[in-house]
Amino acid sequence: MLLCFGAAWPFSIYRLWKTKVSKGKSMYFLGILLIGYISGIMHKVTNCQDYVIYLYIMNAVLVSIDMALTLKYRNN
Repeated sequence: MLLCFGAAWPFSIYRLWKTKVSKGKSMYFLGILLIGYISGIMHKVTNCQDYVIYLYIMNAVLVSIDMALTLKYRNN
């Protein structure tokens, strides 16, 4: 799930960067996803350290980039 869901973010970021239109993007949804990834990272750090933490980190970074671009282009 983390791999497939994470694979979608680069496409979303690329589309937003090229079109500069954030219509249809929900900051609430992106925020909830980011909170979920941060929670997953905290769980992996405190309870179960394994390689999956890198997937959580990668996805959290990609969601953060998507959020930043959404904020930047929200008036377009």
